[in-house]
Amino acid sequence: MPFTHHRILVTNDDGIHAPGLEVLHDIAQQLSDDIWIIAPEVEQSGMGHALTLSSPVRYRKVNDRRYAVQGTPTDCVMMGVHKIIEDKRPTLVLSGVNRGSNLAEDMTYSGTIAAAMEGAICGIPSIALSQEFTRGQNNVCWDNARHHAPVVIEKLLHNGWDDGILMNINFPPCEANAVRGIRTVSQGFRDEAELFVDERDDVRGGKYYWFGFRRAYGSPMAGTDLEAINTGYISVTPLHLDLTHEQTLHRLKHEVDTDFEIS
Repeated sequence: MPFTHHRILVTNDDGIHAPGLEVLHDIAQQLSDDIWIIAPEVEQSGMGHALTLSSPVRYRKVNDRRYAVQGTPTDCVMMGVHKIIEDKRPTLVLSGVNRGSNLAEDMTYSGTIAAAMEGAICGIPSIALSQEFTRGQNNVCWDNARHHAPVVIEKLLHNGWDDGILMNINFPPCEANAVRGIRTVSQGFRDEAELFVDERDDVRGGKYYWFGFRRAYGSPMAGTDLEAINTGYISVTPLHLDLTHEQTLHRLKHEVDTDFEIS
């Protein structure tokens, strides 16, 4: 596969030492030889699009073109674009590969997607990548993403997309040779409860809590990311930054818009 002209910023939300980050580095190396890794010092899963404002952000140089940031995935992209990479801004942001899928409602919590979102806000084509795995098993089929991601990314870059759009890619929980194909799909919505709160007792009898996800597929609607992953396909979902719901906007314009008399 020929190298592209891209300067690639690689980041994640699982932290600088996450195995998925090394997988994404391997993927990026198949696309370009100009790669910068800027990732959180510690895991930032579930941080969403949080930006650090009430405390200073620090970073350290791990080695050449690899930096660890004491902050969120959004902080990492901000630091990469506006501070660390000073001579020439990145032309592609890759975020992941997340350990676990980012499907349906997961997207609203995901630091992986938030990093790609920040890249899109900066006007840079950005892609989030996540590898689903079977719950209760420790093995993650990283070779699935490693093998297929370069092809999917190349297809997306060849076709291009508008400003304000980011791409969300998920890989099914199977070996690379068992993947059935690629599907461009919509965001799905689960029909089963996802979030649960686990109550426990500390050594002094006080209560503390863990949030967790069941990540059930339910009965996914056809043409959605949930269905694609559940049936062994790679899902590709374009997401956009404009959160306006146009149909509701147009309906309310006729019912709510009013001009007041100014005295």
